[in-house]
Amino acid sequence: MSVPDLGRGVLHPRPAAAVITLARHQPAPALARVVEFYWSVRWDRRGQPPHEQPVLAHPNVHLVFEAPVARVYGVDRSLFVRRLAGAGRVLGVKFRPGAFRPFVDRPVAELADRSVPAAELFGPAVERLNTLVLGSDEDLTVEVDDFLLARLPAPDPLAERAAALVEHVTGTPDLHRVDQLAERFGLSVRAVQRLFAEYVGASPKWVLRRARLHEAAARAHEGAGVDWAALAAELGYADQAHLTRDFTAAVGLSPARYAAGGPVSS
Repeated sequence: MSVPDLGRGVLHPRPAAAVITLARHQPAPALARVVEFYWSVRWDRRGQPPHEQPVLAHPNVHLVFEAPVARVYGVDRSLFVRRLAGAGRVLGVKFRPGAFRPFVDRPVAELADRSVPAAELFGPAVERLNTLVLGSDEDLTVEVDDFLLARLPAPDPLAERAAALVEHVTGTPDLHRVDQLAERFGLSVRAVQRLFAEYVGASPKWVLRRARLHEAAARAHEGAGVDWAALAAELGYADQAHLTRDFTAAVGLSPARYAAGGPVSS
């Protein structure tokens, strides 16, 4: 059975697909340098128990239009769990790593592991848009485009560098250490750490670890037997026990139990 394409980081994708409907939309071309995509999720649990959906978050900031108020979510360095009850929907903006910093002119690390009402950062206009988005069944991404285009900051070379570093981490399986990353970009380790705190909202070490966990979860989703010792070596872990500890600490299940369809709340 194929694995539903809910994106890396969405845990237990098969039961999740039975609960949520996920769609992705591209932003206006002028926003492509700051927004990866828009995402919308719908669910209907009326007459059924609430569903708790765990997510291993990426190093991205999100602007989410939801009830009761729109919120900005910083990078969640633990396990993010969304409780879905009744019927509802949300529309989210997934900013590229580093790209949210120029919108707010403050270190993105201040948002780590928390969310704030979007009006605190974007003013009351964002709540008017939130009411419009939630009050319509139509695709209102054009209105979100207009909202962001009116506030689009000038290109920031440091934001672009942060995005390039994160993209290199997530796209380079043999990259395992921060000093390797720094060397490949001609930076000091301290410079990389400062850049990530200011623009990404999580440390480079965390981003490296999270990329490895995303890969481990993706392998588990494939359904075939996984050679965990070989995967641990491939991902740069000292041994299988190290991978098991890291994965269990993040997900709450060992890799083998997770691959076997360990417990999921619903």
